[in-house]
Amino acid sequence: MVMLRSLVCGRLGPVWMWKALLFIVAIAFATQLLGIIFNKSSAQPAAHSIFSSPDAQGPSLGSCQPHTHIMFLKTHKTASSTVLNMLYRFGEERNLRFALPLGYQLGYPLPFNAHRVKGYRGPRATEFHIMGNHMRFNRPEVEKVMPADTFYFSIIRDPVALAESSFAYYKEVAPAFRKAKGLGDFVDDPNKYYDPRLRNNHYARNLLWFDFGMDNNANFSVELAQHGEAMIRQTFRLILVSEYFDQSMILLRHALCWPLDAVVSFSLNARQQKPTGRSQGKMLPNLSLTDHQREKLRQWNALDWYLYKAFNRTFWEDIDKFGRAQMEQEVALLRVRREILGQVCLKDGGKPVEAYRIRDKNIRPFQSGVVKILGYELQPGLDNATRTACLRMIRPEIQYKDLLDSKQFPRAVQPQLGQQGQGLLAAGGAFVRHDSSRTGEKMMMGEAEMERERDWDGSRIMKSNQTLKGVREKERLR
Repeated sequence: MVMLRSLVCGRLGPVWMWKALLFIVAIAFATQLLGIIFNKSSAQPAAHSIFSSPDAQGPSLGSCQPHTHIMFLKTHKTASSTVLNMLYRFGEERNLRFALPLGYQLGYPLPFNAHRVKGYRGPRATEFHIMGNHMRFNRPEVEKVMPADTFYFSIIRDPVALAESSFAYYKEVAPAFRKAKGLGDFVDDPNKYYDPRLRNNHYARNLLWFDFGMDNNANFSVELAQHGEAMIRQTFRLILVSEYFDQSMILLRHALCWPLDAVVSFSLNARQQKPTGRSQGKMLPNLSLTDHQREKLRQWNALDWYLYKAFNRTFWEDIDKFGRAQMEQEVALLRVRREILGQVCLKDGGKPVEAYRIRDKNIRPFQSGVVKILGYELQPGLDNATRTACLRMIRPEIQYKDLLDSKQFPRAVQPQLGQQGQGLLAAGGAFVRHDSSRTGEKMMMGEAEMERERDWDGSRIMKSNQTLKGVREKERLR
């Protein structure tokens, strides 16, 4: 035993040296193991947003280049807010310059004037890429703002469905609608309620014709209708149809050479169909119509009905040229992609909710009239890139305009009406107060929005964007 201890200590060294050596080896092994784990985790690619996946591009569009000079005539109650959101997203992602209004609309309902564009300093002085806020179309003035290669497009809707939506949305704004008990009551004898001299009554007759810049009170004739159609065709390269929204998006995507995700959308500015929750106590407008009343409504809006039939026919001719089978395939891809993004982005599977239920006040839609405008809530726990992309898809029109305005004019003092809940010009053309987070209260306002700007030649100008002639004091909230 003594010989063994002597041998170990003499030949192999003392025991404490062995213990120290084993300790050093253990530390080295642990360090190496941690290094391997760290290297593996760092070698893995960072999590990519679903918006950067190959599916976001969609079917190949060949060698075409995306259009970036775009003019969208935003017609009323035609799903145009959803289309405008696509333009906002596309332009913001690529740092394009928008022809934004001084207020919230481009002088509507007056015919558009180039001086209504914020930052306009004369023809060709500034390059604007995208124009899409509400205006009454006036081609010569638009051409002062937009480049010669601009792609013009718009969207239409069946006049009956448009009238139903318009009546619900503008019931408290248009005198002709305000007096009627229901839409059917108005249709039975429209001349009893309609006075073309009263402001905002353009919402009650041939609204599409009006938005395209023509006289909505003109007596119908085939010659007049054909002339109006020809004027639109001369300017607009594509007219979408609201009732076939998905097919419209595929045609638009190919016309603009845009990726699939650029035309995937969630329906914005949609109205509540039935009173629920806090709206139970409010009477929604009566929109029920008989078949006979629907036909009378088409006659009342004969100019719009002519346009709808003409461009609906052209729309399906374009689909035939595109290929019905290919259209079905791409529409299916669009719908699958919308479903996937809805599951990723939206809480509760993407069901629209009333504004007061949306916790983030910055994405609550503004309210106008009796009917509630619905919005969305984001899915919690999203990574930053995904949350940013999802937020763009659901950001309401007025808040989005404010955001783009602040980016294009960072030195200007921004009113931030959307955030502060002050009176503002809503997308529909009425002055409203932001929907309260708890009460859902609104305020219709009769004041003009007065704007002081310097014209492109340096002269002082003052403009009024008034859309209400006046509202009775009892319609105001205290």
